[in-house]
Parts: sequence; C-alpha cells; structure tokens
Amino acid sequence: MKKVRSARKRTASSTRWLERQLNDPYVKKAQSEGYRSRAAYKLIELDQRFHILGGKARIVDLGIAPGGWAQVARKRCPNATIVGIDLLPTDPIEGVEILEMDFMDDAAPDRISELLGGAPDLVLSDMAANTIGHKQTDHLRTMALVETAAHFAAETLAPGGDFVAKVLAGGADNDLVATLKRNFTSVKHAKPPASRKGSSEWYVVAKGFKG
Repeated sequence: MKKVRSARKRTASSTRWLERQLNDPYVKKAQSEGYRSRAAYKLIELDQRFHILGGKARIVDLGIAPGGWAQVARKRCPNATIVGIDLLPTDPIEGVEILEMDFMDDAAPDRISELLGGAPDLVLSDMAANTIGHKQTDHLRTMALVETAAHFAAETLAPGGDFVAKVLAGGADNDLVATLKRNFTSVKHAKPPASRKGSSEWYVVAKGFKG
C-alpha cells in the first residue's frame, strides 16, 4: 500500500483522500482503460446487473462532468445519440453533445430534445450536491437533486424508457419511490461494487417508463 507523506499545507483528510486514490484499483483501472473517472465502473456494473444500456437510441447524462458515464454509454451504445449537460465545463467527448448549462433551466429540455432529435429512452444522473459537512443538510440537498432529475425524466422520457440516479444511504425516500412506481414498471435500488464501502451512495434504477 502506498503511503503519502504529509505536506505542510495538506490537511489530514486530504492526505487520506490522496492515499485512497493512489491505492484504489478502480482509479488505476480507469487510468489504464481511458475513463475519466472511477465512476465509469459504477455504470458498467449497474448495466451488467440491470441491462440499462442495451438497445438505447437517445441518452441524456445529467451532470455529465467529468464524463465517465458518457464515455461508457458511448462505448456500449455506439449508434446512440448522447447529450450531456452540466454547469461545470466538460472536455469534449467524441460522439457526445455537451451543454454547459443548468438542467433545471426552463430552456434545457427543449435544447436537449433538439440535440437528441426526439425523446430520450434513458436518463442518467450521477449527480450529488456539493457537501457542506452537515449530514442531514447534505442528504436533503442531494435528494432534492434526485427528485428534480426524476421529474425531468418523467417529463421527457419516451414510453418504455429508463431512469438511473444516484441516491444516498437508505435509497430514495418513500415519496420519491411512490412517484417512480407510478411512472415506471420496475424500481430497484443497488450499490455497485465500484461504490466505496464507506460511501453512503446507492443508485435507484427505474425501468419501463409508462408514459
């Protein structure tokens, strides 16, 4: 195991983060296979279990930066039209249209639909709110993002489409699960192996949008 020597200006938590990165097999694998982040393997593992990406023609990646999920989608769905959107700048990805704007902007759905050439059959969201260190507040902020993403999916998905989003420990709350079950034929939670054991993140996988 690689140890990181403490630097004068580096906090103990940042030193631990750096050590974890240097010793993380998924980080090393991402670097060797050309993915921008270890998060790519979360989508790969979710796809292996739930067959999310097979046969998809129009895919939206909410919160695309840095682009790992879009890279996976591009690789597994080479003929699909893929649009990513994020407030953060994202380096270009071949075969992916990237919008630098807020997906909650009133103009976003029309811009995405225009680039897709129709309704999406898959909406992906690996978004989480920036944390402030207060567990309850962080949870509420991230779940608000998930709820907004679910609303976006319900407003834009083609019938039969799927929705995948990051949630936190305990999964989606009861109201959100009830909403998803009204709109989709199947709603399940999963924690892919690539999610760090100490992480509170889970994913909700909603399949078969009822339209």
